[in-house]
Amino acid sequence: MAGSSLSASAFAVTDRTVTRVYANTSAALAERGRDGRHVIVELSPDDRAALLWGKDAVGASSSPAPSGSGGPGGPGAGGPTAGDTTPGGPIVPAKATVTQTGTVTTTHGRSYAPSGTAVATSAVVNPIVDDFEQFTFDDPETGRSLKYNLFTPKGYDPRRKYPLVLFMHDASVVNVDTVGPLVQGLGAVCWASPEAQARHESFVLAPEYGEVVIDDTYQPTSLFETTVHLVEAVSEQYSIDTKRRYTTGQSMGAMLSLGLNIRYPDLFAAAYIVAGQWPDGQAAPLAEKKLWIVVSQDDDKAFPGENAITSVIQAEGTKVGTAVWDAGSTAGQFAADVRNLEKQRAPVNYATFQTGTVTGTTGATSAHMGTWQIAYSIPGIRDWIMKQSL
Repeated sequence: MAGSSLSASAFAVTDRTVTRVYANTSAALAERGRDGRHVIVELSPDDRAALLWGKDAVGASSSPAPSGSGGPGGPGAGGPTAGDTTPGGPIVPAKATVTQTGTVTTTHGRSYAPSGTAVATSAVVNPIVDDFEQFTFDDPETGRSLKYNLFTPKGYDPRRKYPLVLFMHDASVVNVDTVGPLVQGLGAVCWASPEAQARHESFVLAPEYGEVVIDDTYQPTSLFETTVHLVEAVSEQYSIDTKRRYTTGQSMGAMLSLGLNIRYPDLFAAAYIVAGQWPDGQAAPLAEKKLWIVVSQDDDKAFPGENAITSVIQAEGTKVGTAVWDAGSTAGQFAADVRNLEKQRAPVNYATFQTGTVTGTTGATSAHMGTWQIAYSIPGIRDWIMKQSL
């Protein structure tokens, strides 16, 4: 196919916005197309039909996802309670229906007029997501089972030692398909992308919790301990550098990350906390940890919660670097923001998104949930995390 004959108007996709059309030698995305037998039709990720998770996903049931903690997806007043097994937002398969709407030409000069024939999806490839494997961990100590996703670095060499990143999801994908945490957001897959792995080869571990593990009583279920045992089991099974294990999570997962760092201070070298909270009366041990915290100032629970935690950390004599960011910043602006915060040379970095910028400039429906997608799209923070060691 001749790439010069292709344009975004040459194909239409039902309920989707076509952003690019180009030829390629393989069925793969490319920065620049090449004449080849494949036509690549790129679509806007902002389309409603692009959503693969939640009650608003096309083809999803009408049952609502759990809500709370400043917005849907986290423990809070009126939200799910610890032990709740009510399934969260459903996971739906990717699909599309494509119709040729313009004339296309081969490299040999043969033209094909629009046929009007609609072609439906016949196969699906989920980049990065498909690189994870799915397993179940049966914990002999708690008697609980925990489904999980595991990314193993390409060319894994057991003679080397690798970092491990633990990502824990929020309450909105409790008790769904094992791949739920990978499809819902970026918290796990951002560490496993080819670009991220080229910078920092690492294992990525993402459990899929069958119940709400913690709520605002801060009394976790036994899956809290099972998570610790899972990390230890994976570290024994593979060549993991136990001085470079990291934890991160959003909402419920951020709460779990804080709780794990308090109860098990030698388990992780650093933590990336996204829109979570923990009782400040228990926060003093966090003064000994390396943390990067991101929250929106419009998050009516996580923001005051993190303010209280960082006040305790400072009172313990630990320096906390602080910054206020615009959530609508470009990638280049975020990179500069990270560098400027790092210049404060603090073991704990606390970045807040300025009031109105998460929902005002990014299209997010809530500041709580909107924070997650932005926070995990900033490579510089992940670079900082990966530099830390026990």
